[in-house]
Amino acid sequence: MTIHGISPDVLTALEHVLGQSGVAADSADMAKYLVDWSGDHHGGALAVLKPASVAEVQAAVRLCGTLGLAMIPQGGNTGLVAGAIDIGTARGAVVISLERLNRIRLVDADNFILQADAGCILQHIKNAADEQDCLFPLSLGAQGSCQIGGNAASNAGGVNVLRYGMARDLIVGLEAVLPDGALWNGFSGLRKDNRGYDLKQLFIGAEGTLGIITGVEMKLFPKPGRVETAYLGLPSFEAAISLFRRARRQCCDLISAFEIIGAECMELARLADPNIVAPVAAPVHVLIELSSSAAIDLRALLVDFLAGTMAEDLVTDAALAESGAQARAFWAIREGLVEGQAKRGYHVRTDLSVRISDIPTLIAQARQFIELQHPGWISQAYGHAGDGNIHFNVLPPLDLAEPAARATGATITTGLYDIVNALGGSISAEHGIGRTRQRVYWAGMSAVQRRLVSTLKDALDPGGLMNPGCLFPATETSS
Repeated sequence: MTIHGISPDVLTALEHVLGQSGVAADSADMAKYLVDWSGDHHGGALAVLKPASVAEVQAAVRLCGTLGLAMIPQGGNTGLVAGAIDIGTARGAVVISLERLNRIRLVDADNFILQADAGCILQHIKNAADEQDCLFPLSLGAQGSCQIGGNAASNAGGVNVLRYGMARDLIVGLEAVLPDGALWNGFSGLRKDNRGYDLKQLFIGAEGTLGIITGVEMKLFPKPGRVETAYLGLPSFEAAISLFRRARRQCCDLISAFEIIGAECMELARLADPNIVAPVAAPVHVLIELSSSAAIDLRALLVDFLAGTMAEDLVTDAALAESGAQARAFWAIREGLVEGQAKRGYHVRTDLSVRISDIPTLIAQARQFIELQHPGWISQAYGHAGDGNIHFNVLPPLDLAEPAARATGATITTGLYDIVNALGGSISAEHGIGRTRQRVYWAGMSAVQRRLVSTLKDALDPGGLMNPGCLFPATETSS
């Protein structure tokens, strides 16, 4: 006899290790853990395990290994590539949620270090840093619900990558439970440590395929004394990249964000908030943010910079935020267009990366591909132009049934990947590989790269029980 796919003996063994509150096996109790944020992907699980301590994570991993249960680590479940839910693994799996490991362990403002459990919500970490007059700069639309362990496991990006780097650039140390249940503690508080292999980098971006991150040690930065934000209108994406080049040279490392938005995205932002109004009227919008200590007159720097660009018609319209509230209103446009896409329903979602100079070519070729081969579909281009990351998304006609839209969407995705590959770019700038991109990721590897990543996987997870089907095609993982 089984209970919702799991035998009573196995359920009893799991509850013995984690307690009844640490195991969910009823479909209603598991439901929220088995669907991604977008609603595009639904999965299954034998049970959801919710350890309340690092020791319980270790015990759960050891027991699952003994029972031969595949394990899917899960943070805030805000990912977009099905990396934390099972959408097709052949064998049964359990989800291991880190949500109960949510303690901030240390905030050391003198050494600019913060340590936290993997289940800490990113916004709570940012708040804890802010209380000590520090900044943790990782900034994502999902920061109110994503967890720092998931940010590390997926090497999250966001709007501040240009100045501060990806998650891997912000992490000093990690703590992780290995597939055999052993605990590796890589905390040291050291900014510089050149003793051999940098083991934490094995787990950052590995999406839980080599172990379960249980703690993260992060860099903090002095809290900026001044922040200036401007919302600009430009005639083209070529002009936007020219503007970025000039801003990078004239404003240097004071630029904390440089976002581009195609004007076509405004309609989606208004789906999230009908009161949103674009501060400019132009084919391309740019949101630029500068930040610094109080000693630098950022306002004068930004005004002088924009005056020169407007005199040359590189920028056709500009609005400078006169208050924090107005700056937040500017950013609400960027955040709202993502929410608006989700409200509209299924759409093709990409996360492409090319050299900065190739951004206009990527967008032009992608738009032409959609116009010629998929008329009626609506292109949306926006992203973190300062680091070469463009989200080129495509909306189906409203009258197209979802099954047909998904079938065509798969063809569109393949075409967009062909375009970015021809430009020497990447199919994943910041969202990861997960399960939705695993086959194209694997097919695009050289034989040497495939051998290297397989060697790592087999060495650390010889049983192939750690997040099978993620990153590696299921047929390529050990069993």
